[in-house]
Amino acid sequence: IRIQLLTNPFSKSGMLMLPAVVSALVTIMWIFLVTKTVDFMDGLDGLAAGIGAIGAGILAIMAHSARQPHVALMAAAMCGACIGFLRYNFNPAKIFMGTGGSQLIGFVLAAVAIIGYSAFGGFVSVVAVDSFQAILMILTLVVTPIVMLFKVMAGPVSIGAALSAAGGGMDSLTGTASGFAAGVLIFNNFAWFFGYLGGQPQLNARFMGMRDDRQVRIGRNIAVVWTLLAYSGAITIGLCALALFGPRALADAEMVLPSTLTRLFPWWLAGILLAGAVAAMVSTAESMLIVAGTSISQDVYKGLIKKGQAPDARLLAISRVSTFVVGVLGLGLALTTERLIYYIVSYAWAGIGCSFAPAVLLSFYWDRFTSLGVVTALMTGLVTTMLWIAAGFDQRVTAMAVTFFVSMGAAVIVTLLAPRHERPAHV
Repeated sequence: IRIQLLTNPFSKSGMLMLPAVVSALVTIMWIFLVTKTVDFMDGLDGLAAGIGAIGAGILAIMAHSARQPHVALMAAAMCGACIGFLRYNFNPAKIFMGTGGSQLIGFVLAAVAIIGYSAFGGFVSVVAVDSFQAILMILTLVVTPIVMLFKVMAGPVSIGAALSAAGGGMDSLTGTASGFAAGVLIFNNFAWFFGYLGGQPQLNARFMGMRDDRQVRIGRNIAVVWTLLAYSGAITIGLCALALFGPRALADAEMVLPSTLTRLFPWWLAGILLAGAVAAMVSTAESMLIVAGTSISQDVYKGLIKKGQAPDARLLAISRVSTFVVGVLGLGLALTTERLIYYIVSYAWAGIGCSFAPAVLLSFYWDRFTSLGVVTALMTGLVTTMLWIAAGFDQRVTAMAVTFFVSMGAAVIVTLLAPRHERPAHV
C-alpha cells in the first residue's frame, strides 16, 4: 500500500500526484505517526482501545458507503476487537494494551485509511471527508445534549428554575416583549425560514451533484431530520449549561459549548466533540469559498467579461486568486468585528440567502421568469440588505424578511415588464 495522491484544492483536478520516492516517504511517515500516536494514547490511562474503536468504526462506515467490503471488513474487525477490550480500559484502566497491542491498532488504522482513501479518489474523497464531519457534528449536537440532560436531572436545579432565576424574561419565549412587540420578535426569528427556500448556493451545488430524483428525496429527508436534531440539540445545550453553571458563569456566551465540553468530559473526548462544531464551520466555509471562486471565474469573468470565451488556465488562476482574496477578507472581518457571530450570519443570510431564494423559487415555478429577473432579484436583495442595515431599521424589523419580499417583488415586476423574447431562466 502507498499514499500516491494528496488532496490539493488549488489544482484543477483537486489531487496532487506524488513521485514514487516521495510517496514511499509519506506512507512510512503516516504509518509511523499514527502508530506512535495510538501507542502514546495507551499510556494516558489506557485510551488506545477507545480511540481505536472510534477510528475503526468511522473507517468501516466510510468504506461501506464507498462499496469497499474488504476495507470495511478489516475496519469492522478491528473495531470489534477494541470494543471487546473496553471493559478493561475504562478509567482507571485495569489493563494496558502495551506497546505491542496499541501499535498494532495504530498500524491497522493507518493502513486501512490509506487503502480506503486511495480507492475513494477525487470528488468522492471530498464527500467522504464531509461524511466524517457529519459524524462529528452528530456526536456533538445529539450525544452531548443527552449527557447534559442526565446531568441536569441528577442535579439540584431544573432548567425551568434556572430560567426563572436568570431573570430578564429568560423564562418566556418572547422575553420581556408583549403585544405587538412580541409579534415582531417572533416574526424576526421566523424570517430565517426564507433563506432556506433555495437561498444557500453552497447547498444548491451539492443538490446539483446528485444523480437522480430519488437521491434528492433522500437528501431532503435527511436534511430535515438533521436540522431538527441539530437545532434542538444546540438549544438544549444552552439551556442545560444555564442550569448546570448559572447565567454568569461565562463572560462570553459564545463560549458555552467549548466550556461545557471541557467541564463535563475528559480532555480527549472534549476535543473530539468540539471538533464537531469546528467541522460545521469548516464545511460551510470551504463550500462558500469554492462557490465564490467559481462564481467570479465562471459567471463574472467568463460569462460577462469574456462572453463565454476564456482559456481554462486563466479561469483556474482567477478562481484561485478569488478564493484566496475572499478568504482573507473573511479573516479580516472575523478579526476586526465586535458584533456577535449571530448578527454577522444574519446579515449574510439576508444579503445572500434571502436574495437567492426568490430567484430559485421563481425559476422553478414560473415558466415566464427570465434571466433579467434573476439578476434583478440578486442585485435588489443585496442593495436592500445593505441600505436596511445601514439605516438601522434592522434593529426593529429584520433585513431577512424585508430583503426576501422586496427581491421577490422586484423580480416579478421586471419579468412582467421585460419583452417576451427575453431569455427564460434555467435552474
